Amino acid sequence: MKKITMIKIPGCPYCAKAKKAFEELCQKPEYANAEVEVIDEQLQPELVTPYNGKYYYVPSLFIDGEKLFEAQPGQDYETIKAAVEKTLKAAAE
Repeated sequence: MKKITMIKIPGCPYCAKAKKAFEELCQKPEYANAEVEVIDEQLQPELVTPYNGKYYYVPSLFIDGEKLFEAQPGQDYETIKAAVEKTLKAAAE
């Protein structure tokens, strides 16, 4: 399974939804071995450098430097969860 990178910021409600979705979905056997690297944009700016210019909103999900999802204002939990699951499926391929 490929490593997923999630870029977040503290206090972001969409990031909290993505975290909840990962926790829920990684209970499924097919995603149990998922490796999710979480980068805090504010606390770890040096780790965000490779992603500069590739996203605007958080959370943003990447595999091998390719963006698979970028949350948009107003998205609900179900929309974010579907995107997280799509990313997990891509990581499992």
